[in-house]
Amino acid sequence: MAAQSLVNVENLFDLNTFKDRFQYYAWMTDPRTVLVSSDRLLQAKKIVENYRAGEQTPKLTPEEVKYNLKLYSSAFHPDSGELQNFAGRMSFQVPGGMLITGGMLAFYRTVPAVVLWQFLNQSFNAIVNYTNRNANSPTSVTQLGLSFATATSAALVAAIGCKNYWAKRASPLLQRYVPFAAVAAANCVNIPFMRQNEIINGIDVKNADGEIVGQSRLAAIKGISEVIISRITMAAPGMLLLPVVMERLEKLPAYKRIKWINAPFQTLMVGCFLCFMVPTACALFPQQCSLDTKTMSTFEPELYKDMVKRTGGNVPDRVYFNKGL
Repeated sequence: MAAQSLVNVENLFDLNTFKDRFQYYAWMTDPRTVLVSSDRLLQAKKIVENYRAGEQTPKLTPEEVKYNLKLYSSAFHPDSGELQNFAGRMSFQVPGGMLITGGMLAFYRTVPAVVLWQFLNQSFNAIVNYTNRNANSPTSVTQLGLSFATATSAALVAAIGCKNYWAKRASPLLQRYVPFAAVAAANCVNIPFMRQNEIINGIDVKNADGEIVGQSRLAAIKGISEVIISRITMAAPGMLLLPVVMERLEKLPAYKRIKWINAPFQTLMVGCFLCFMVPTACALFPQQCSLDTKTMSTFEPELYKDMVKRTGGNVPDRVYFNKGL
């Protein structure tokens, strides 16, 4: 395989199929890449850029080139090329998500514990959502603060509301699902608020050759909707299955004698789920989404007219855009 082709993800994985997308995201979200220093990541970026430009310096083996592409893909934003905050990278979802989700599942019985862990979870989500946004739509500090406050409020309303409602009407098992209800509600608020500029102003859309041909609010709504579905899917197995496991384990005499293991055990189990669910959820939809321009002409005629002018009447049948992660 030519050296230039080794530094293009599309030549290593068929991102049009779920199977290859899963393999790509399992490769790209490897938690071990979080431990790599910023200097090494910047070095990987330089190597990838050199090879894409046809400058094969330094001389590396194909496996070394692929490893540098892995570091580059895991740490740099696909739109802006900027080095991402380590806590917002998808490669940090397993260690970060397992600690916070484990805490939410283990400490759900008191209101102060619910407030603390939902606050930590929404702080983490805000970083992830901002880091993985469509970088072509700038977000102000005010919008970041508003989205964080709104999402945290939504999570707390859902968590405390469900807790108080289910405390009198539901079984102990059902009460264990309070954290998942809060996470699902908050995702439906946090992500749209964090990326509201995209919904209000639209995002850049491109033709099949990668040329920007216009903007679309529908594209933003479609991309954000798919991200919400992916995030809830990512959390669902661990937060839905672990309560059933814990309900049975906690009744065993042997387990009752080692109650201290409760939080560490749940945290470890969540980590096991996330190792599989992070690439699965990311792979549900292609990162480069598409939209039929006929749909644009129906629901956003003013932006479609701008596209007609911009393309000289040669409007593509479909336009493409980065939905974020």
